[in-house]
Amino acid sequence: MTFLRATTAAMCLLPASLLAQDNPAAIVVMDGSGSMWGQIEGVAKITIAQEVMGDLMTTLPADLDLGLTVYGHRRKGDCSDIETVVMPGPDTRAAITSAVNGISPKGKTPMADAVVAAAKALRHTEEAATVILVSDGIETCVPDVCAVAKELEATGVDFTAHVVGFDVTDPEALAQFQCMAEATGGTFLAAANADELGNALTEVAAAPPPEPEPQPVQVTIVATDGKNGPVINSPLIWDLTGDAAIHDDHSAASLKEQLLEGEYTVSVLRPEDEATAEVRFGVGSVDKRVVLELPEFKPPATVSGPQSAPAGSMITVDWTGPNAKDDFIAAVDPETNKWITYTYTREGSPLSLQMPPKPGAYELRYILSDGRKPLASQPITATEVTATLSAPDELVAGATVPVDWTGPDYKGDYISVTKPGDEKWITYTYTREGSPLMLQMPGEPGEYELVYTMSQDRTIIHRAPISVAALAYGLDAGATANAGAKLSVTWTGPGYDGDYITVAGSDMADDTYVNYSYTREGNPLNLVMPGNPGTYEIRYVLGQDRSVQARVPVEVAAVGATVSGPASGPIGGQITATWTGPGGDGDYLTIVSPGAPDGDYGPYAYTRDGSDLPLNLPANPGTYELRYVADTNPIKVLARAPLTVEDVPVTITAPASAAAGSSIEVTWDGPGHPRDYLAVGNAASEYITYTYAEQGTPLTLAVPEEPGDYEIRYFLDIDNKLLASVPLKVE
Repeated sequence: MTFLRATTAAMCLLPASLLAQDNPAAIVVMDGSGSMWGQIEGVAKITIAQEVMGDLMTTLPADLDLGLTVYGHRRKGDCSDIETVVMPGPDTRAAITSAVNGISPKGKTPMADAVVAAAKALRHTEEAATVILVSDGIETCVPDVCAVAKELEATGVDFTAHVVGFDVTDPEALAQFQCMAEATGGTFLAAANADELGNALTEVAAAPPPEPEPQPVQVTIVATDGKNGPVINSPLIWDLTGDAAIHDDHSAASLKEQLLEGEYTVSVLRPEDEATAEVRFGVGSVDKRVVLELPEFKPPATVSGPQSAPAGSMITVDWTGPNAKDDFIAAVDPETNKWITYTYTREGSPLSLQMPPKPGAYELRYILSDGRKPLASQPITATEVTATLSAPDELVAGATVPVDWTGPDYKGDYISVTKPGDEKWITYTYTREGSPLMLQMPGEPGEYELVYTMSQDRTIIHRAPISVAALAYGLDAGATANAGAKLSVTWTGPGYDGDYITVAGSDMADDTYVNYSYTREGNPLNLVMPGNPGTYEIRYVLGQDRSVQARVPVEVAAVGATVSGPASGPIGGQITATWTGPGGDGDYLTIVSPGAPDGDYGPYAYTRDGSDLPLNLPANPGTYELRYVADTNPIKVLARAPLTVEDVPVTITAPASAAAGSSIEVTWDGPGHPRDYLAVGNAASEYITYTYAEQGTPLTLAVPEEPGDYEIRYFLDIDNKLLASVPLKVE
């Protein structure tokens, strides 16, 4: 039955177009050549073919018109021995079985011509034609089997040849079979023996798998706000149809649908303005995302203002519109579509809007904050604004002079002095100061311009040239001075408020100094010299721009000093120190540790208070230094003397206990400075009651009102340092 399966499989390979026709037709081309007496597994191939064909006739579809062509069955050595024994028809099964059973193999193998004869019998040039060739050997008559097959394919309406081979091992024969099948879109089946033939034909004879069910594709459908605009995320109304309606007036921001392959139409409506769009699309041949473009949405709005207004002025604008968050009315340059000024609609209608600062044609626009969409517009012209400026004929460097002006006087407008053609001001005064206003001239003489500037975008609307004349400057002071001393300086100059005289190192920048005095302090004035000796300059500095207008050299000489006092003293005590030196206003004597920096100080007294100065001693014993310090820049220590501060033992004698609220007598021994004091305290308080040591010894101390554990304590006046204590029980 394996041959039956193979032949049945070949029948199954008939094209769908043929099987779909009314009474499809096919012809089996049977090999009747002498080689069919060959055997497979001890059985003659012609016998197998006769048995299989008998069974096949009972299994083929009833509506198949089947015929039979045989070759090599009548004469030996005759390539024309080809006979269509049974023409295709609906009732040919018995005739075909009888004809096959009557075959007695004899001749050659003209299989190519036999296939041609079968194709002609099927009218292959007019209708679809299928031939099933059953053969066991190589073509022995036609030289080029492939050429014959290709010619049949080219001339046929829908010609197909399936080839079944038995025990075919000759490579040339296999190539012929394969070529004939491939050239016509058919299939070649082969087997080497009975078992392989059975297995192979069982596999190919199986019914072809059913066509897979069509799978739906997820299609996303969105709408955009204008061409290439953002995707709309608010609800829209959708209609979607294919072979039937899928959605009708469906409300959603977008659609996500599982659609089968086919043609569809989708339309969308935006409720806010009733704008619509429609698209036809195909599933399976287009992207899985469909985009509909709605016209750009513009809510209704109006804007109304004057037809013209002066540049930079404030105008009133009426408007209507959605008044969404951050919507605004703007003055816009129509050529660049850039807004120049704006006011938010939340300010109400009407609102105030500033005109652009430059004359020209503009538009008032209502602009929706979402996407910066203009909803309404009105043309408006900014007209030119003018100004005038007038200053005194004679102007000197650094002087403050009255300037008369006219102009728009908008908020923040100002009059300034600039270099010719420059926009950077040197000095300025706001127009709100009135006309005339006071304006300072530059510190350097030369040619300048008075400029009226609108605060909006710093727009210059008028310039007027001016000439600034030079002033005479001079300095007169001694050529030498002591370090830290006051030097009298006479100066020549305008003495403007903020002008000052400095002393600076000759290599220091003009805007730096060691010491200074304002010219408003008088003429002449006193200038404190630096603390370090060396070569310096005295300079006249214009306060306006810190430019140096005059300078003279001065040589600063080093100065000496002495300081002396006792070699030692008790902690918290007082000594008298004697000094000699420059005695500057800020010079002082102080007591510090020997290694302390020059600027550090402890107990101190100013030298201006006399030559014999009382100084309090530190609270801690140890080695110290008595210093003379010059209050110069930098601070300078001019003299030093060693000093030892000695500790003082303290004893306290008092009752061990006392009644609450009573008084006790205390005997003590210690430094006894007038402001030292004895006190009663505890862990929570440094002292509760106290009496100064100047009351002598013994002295009386009040006992606290609350019972508990206390201490009687001796405190040094300096730094409130605790020197000694004894316990006291309050009962």
